[in-house]
Amino acid sequence: MKVTVANARKLRAIYQNKRKCDRLDAQMLARLLRAGPDLLSPIQHGTEQAQRDLVTIKLRDTLVRQRVHVISSIRGVIKSLGHRVPTCSTASFHKKAEEFLFQHPELLEAIAPCLEAVKILTEKIKHYEKEIAQATSTHHPEALRLQKIPSIGPITSLAFKLIIEDPARFKDPRDVGAYLGLVPRRDQSGGTDKELSISKAGNPYLRKLLVQSAQYLLGHFGPDCALREHGLKLAARGGKAAKKKAIIAVARKLAVMMIAMWQKGTDYEPFPGRKDGDKNLASAGITQDQSECDQQMAAC
Repeated sequence: MKVTVANARKLRAIYQNKRKCDRLDAQMLARLLRAGPDLLSPIQHGTEQAQRDLVTIKLRDTLVRQRVHVISSIRGVIKSLGHRVPTCSTASFHKKAEEFLFQHPELLEAIAPCLEAVKILTEKIKHYEKEIAQATSTHHPEALRLQKIPSIGPITSLAFKLIIEDPARFKDPRDVGAYLGLVPRRDQSGGTDKELSISKAGNPYLRKLLVQSAQYLLGHFGPDCALREHGLKLAARGGKAAKKKAIIAVARKLAVMMIAMWQKGTDYEPFPGRKDGDKNLASAGITQDQSECDQQMAAC
């Protein structure tokens, strides 16, 4: 027996019905399925194995958010008393804060338990990161290829592999942008075509990881590559939202590049289609045709 799982977000005729009840819901579902399964926007559940492999990533993310919350609380309490903990990385915060509080023993007794909690959270996060790296190298070799892309690390590559699962589900690699909610919503009628924000469909955690990767790529420490050039060109247009649009565009192109590399089994190229001497020409303002430079990262 074939089972069709409907996308609840696409069924306004049911959840906005003024006389909503189980009997009417079942009748509407049956009518839509009879008219055509596509009207239900059917979804595909991930396999049990993929869900189990995602547990480690999800639990690590939970611990990271808890650590950020505790650190913010500690910094806020110390700042309210007229002091400031020196700037440091999140992983080394408990050490730097403890060294700082030794100079203020009146605060150490009250804040020490929270610092101990931060230390334990950091140790558990490192434990999960080791498990993620081991699982990637042992069971998911496809994710290792994706890590060659700048800003894509073990967590992003493994999450992308587990959430997508089957790259063949996308006939066109550019479709992955819409699947992850990185394309604008559309509200067009007659001569009106509104400019809206992204749809935010699909998995929110994977979308967040891709946006963070794009932010790093466009940041001060981002390596020189065609993706970075494209994002900086969009950001240079100016305007209030130019930088945000550039980040979303680069995140979408990252997803397209990752799915294309996965489907074709190819390796990452910083400047696809560009000859060795063309990088210097591009930095001087002389660029090749977009169709030649961006073969690997097709326009989204």
